[in-house]
Amino acid sequence: MAMVMTQVYLEPTQKKALAAKAKQVGRKPAELMRDAVDAFLLGVNTDELRQLDAATKLAEKDFKAVVRALDANSKAHQSFMLEINKLRRAAG
Repeated sequence: MAMVMTQVYLEPTQKKALAAKAKQVGRKPAELMRDAVDAFLLGVNTDELRQLDAATKLAEKDFKAVVRALDANSKAHQSFMLEINKLRRAAG
């Protein structure tokens, strides 16, 4: 796809943060800016992104709690089954 060079004015803090984020994710700043323009054109705004980020973090916390509960249940089940097997051997 042919690209068209466009000049964009950023605040110094924005430019620095954009460069840092690009380095962190292994992409070029221009690619990240194109992604941001695409998101904007789709109607995604920064408030929605913040809400989505908060919801994602909450869901991750909830999933981790479920995994902990399942792990505890699994350990209790294993302990129960060991005890049942002991009782069977003792009765047998």
